[in-house]
Amino acid sequence: MALAAIKGEKTLAELAQQFDVYANQITQWKGDLLEGAAGVFGEAKAGPAQEAVDEKTLHAKIGALALENDFLEGALTKARLLSARR
Repeated sequence: MALAAIKGEKTLAELAQQFDVYANQITQWKGDLLEGAAGVFGEAKAGPAQEAVDEKTLHAKIGALALENDFLEGALTKARLLSARR
């Protein structure tokens, strides 16, 4: 909707009716898009540094979830709630 508003092919009233929203909301989204587009296509602002990822913790979580999925698959198969076909 914000892109359509920027293009200017339709009035705000027409867009509001088409998308069933208030014209004020479209104006807000258009402003947000124009402000944010500079960050996407322009120079990057100095933002917070990305947190370091602890791979050991992630691998442990993946293993726990895989174990849980296997357990639930077995339980549902025994209860005949899970089809043999997948």
